[in-house]
Amino acid sequence: MRKLKTWALLCVLVVYSQTAFSQMRGWEVGGWIGAANYFGDLNTSWRVNRLHLSGGAMARFNFNDRLALRFGPSIGKISAYDSDSKNVYELKRNLSFKSLIVDVSSQFEFNFLPYVHGDRDYYLSPYLFAGPNFFYFNPQAELDGKTYNLRDMGTEGQFRGEEYNTTQFGLIYGIGFKFDLSYRWSIDMQLSARKIFTDYIDDVSGVYADIRDISAQRGEIAAALADRSGEPPIGLQGRQRGNGKKNDAYVFVGIGVNYYFGQIRCPGMLK
Repeated sequence: MRKLKTWALLCVLVVYSQTAFSQMRGWEVGGWIGAANYFGDLNTSWRVNRLHLSGGAMARFNFNDRLALRFGPSIGKISAYDSDSKNVYELKRNLSFKSLIVDVSSQFEFNFLPYVHGDRDYYLSPYLFAGPNFFYFNPQAELDGKTYNLRDMGTEGQFRGEEYNTTQFGLIYGIGFKFDLSYRWSIDMQLSARKIFTDYIDDVSGVYADIRDISAQRGEIAAALADRSGEPPIGLQGRQRGNGKKNDAYVFVGIGVNYYFGQIRCPGMLK
């Protein structure tokens, strides 16, 4: 009986002296929906006129009211067209691409304000986050109504077996804002950017290769996809096709709903 009273007293102390920490330590799961956008050689003016649907799932472990670790998969579509540009050279270049992005990320989060589920005072906070990610992409383009995988075309003169990898490593960073609907349910909004280490997410990076070599190695369709400038063509060997000194980038923006599993627990009683 004395042992039972001791554990009951400890439980009360935990509830009253460490409520914030206890309520925040735990898991959340949820999903989000939003938009994706690309920036790179086919979008040098930071246009946002071709937003595409994106979404994903997430799991977050809250260490306390300030720090959390979140991870999960995301998927979205990106695209860009030189025909949208106001740059004369880019209009003449006339390249385009579209790609599905499959992204798996892990991010550490820091809340600017104490954030405690169900608390009347600490129920919202902006936050910063950063972490690693892995992603898959596959740039494609249409020619005469048919879609082709650009990596397989060697559009910048890549030899067979030397094509760029479509699975890459990157870094995720951004800002977010979270607030409670109830003790269990919350809303989460994020703007997350990716720093990636490839310039081929759009299949454009360096200079034009010799169209005759591409045609001999990959065929006439590959040659046509490498230079789409029309007559007179601008795709002379060695002429700039993209900016290989600056890698591409993409962003996700979205809003999600999360469910919190954490709860206050008393220490287990000894037998």
